[in-house]
Amino acid sequence: MAALIAENFRFLSLFFKSKDVMIFNGLVALGTVGSEELFSVVAFHCPCSPARNYIYGLAAIGVPALALFLIGVIWNNHTWNLVAECHKRGVKNFSAAATFLLFGSIMGRAAVAPVTWSVISLLRGEAYICALSEFVKPSSLDKFPPEYGAEVLARFPCRDVPANLTKFRDEVTRRLRYESQLFGWLLIGIVAVLVFLTKCLKHCCSPLSYRQEAYWAQYRSNEDKLFRRTAEVHSRILAAKNVKHFFGFVALDKEEKELVQEFPVEGVQPSPQWNAITGVYIYRENKGFPLYSRLHKWAKGVEGNGPTPEGHELLFLAS
Repeated sequence: MAALIAENFRFLSLFFKSKDVMIFNGLVALGTVGSEELFSVVAFHCPCSPARNYIYGLAAIGVPALALFLIGVIWNNHTWNLVAECHKRGVKNFSAAATFLLFGSIMGRAAVAPVTWSVISLLRGEAYICALSEFVKPSSLDKFPPEYGAEVLARFPCRDVPANLTKFRDEVTRRLRYESQLFGWLLIGIVAVLVFLTKCLKHCCSPLSYRQEAYWAQYRSNEDKLFRRTAEVHSRILAAKNVKHFFGFVALDKEEKELVQEFPVEGVQPSPQWNAITGVYIYRENKGFPLYSRLHKWAKGVEGNGPTPEGHELLFLAS
């Protein structure tokens, strides 16, 4: 049983680590749908009070959407590459098109969860009904008793109304739910059109063929996986050497002993090398040959990266 659970978690982990944007965005959307359903069942309770309904209803839609958007920005590697780029090199080498492309990528990925949250909230209609019930004009309701006003209308979402107003409550609820769902479907349509136009624009403006673009995506994914895996092993071996130097021995398991024996680590990479491979990268070519990443550009010694790693180390020591 434990092995089956571990295998399922491993499967989900692979999915969440996938570089396929459609799969990743789909999983984010599904997770957001589940979170919204849970929020509606557990946490959403309309206050049914004038002036409070509107604030609470909008907060129930907008605040989680804002939080999800910020989380999406934080989790996006491009965000921190941009921060590193601005810190180390500035944005003087960025064209307007490159800047727009980068921000569009960050904002587009981060918008998946908040847009999904907003759409589901609007299709459910509860928050919208809570927010706007008190603003329904009594004159728009046929034969609505004149002695009742916004205070009673604000209680409609909680069904806490006099018996003679039940039919008006149902009419107001139906009207507001229709408006809410209409806005939800319109939002879906607008997002779908924007995604379609963005994909068309991307492929029309791309300097790469479809096959080379697919290869570039595979290269970036493989480079990132190998870099992370190698960095984890390198840091573990370096840590083992330092711990052994301090204590005189290091407690390693069998796998770690094999790693230490197989991959001897002599030192660490100097800061100029880390700076050279960190930051924003947009596709470039050197004498007709593609450079697929900053690491690739550094390995080829292009644009002042130095022909060899030793050159970087000497430069670092000299400075």
